[in-house]
Amino acid sequence: MTALLRYQAALLLRSQRWLPPVVLYAAALGIGVQGGQPVLDSLGWAAAVLLPVAAWLVRICVTGEPPAARSCVSAARGPVRAHLAAVLVALAAATVLGAAATVVVALISDPVGTGRGTRVPLLPAGGAGLLAALVCALLGTAVGALTAWPVLRSPGRAVPALLLAALLALVASGSPARAAVSGLVTGSKSGTVTMPWLPLAVAALVAAAAVAGACALSSRRPSA
Repeated sequence: MTALLRYQAALLLRSQRWLPPVVLYAAALGIGVQGGQPVLDSLGWAAAVLLPVAAWLVRICVTGEPPAARSCVSAARGPVRAHLAAVLVALAAATVLGAAATVVVALISDPVGTGRGTRVPLLPAGGAGLLAALVCALLGTAVGALTAWPVLRSPGRAVPALLLAALLALVASGSPARAAVSGLVTGSKSGTVTMPWLPLAVAALVAAAAVAGACALSSRRPSA
């Protein structure tokens, strides 16, 4: 599995297809986060916009190989493990991106509540922001896994489905991402920090189920 992870990571880095989602994420942060803003509000924005980026990275990783190369890797290591490695590399990339953004946002933001009358402890706020970013990365991974090959093979259907599913994952009632982000925003209003452990657990279960289903389907559908 280690060799597959290294192969997929090298494929992602050398393809430079990661540049558009990273640039999009940086642009979204530049629009929604300004220095001196309340830290929890800024961390909520940074986590929320990570979700569609994570889904995009999954699509990049699972479709980055030509069909012939994918077939060779699947024959050598098994289609399930090959597909799982691609998804895990995407998740790792989204997690690293979200963690880096969380650190930067925490450093440039003001450790106060929304009304600026309450101090917010910076380290717990950063921890809550990291967990929220991980929730959104996991849910974005689930969205990407369910809207890319082998679940949806036509880009004309897959891309709109990805965008719609990412939006729903952020705004739908009961969504772990919505709960994690809302927890940060609500905490900013009251000046309290709440760790989103329950949304994290639910997001992990959803991502595991989505990835498992996509991996199982990869063994039944041809690469092209």
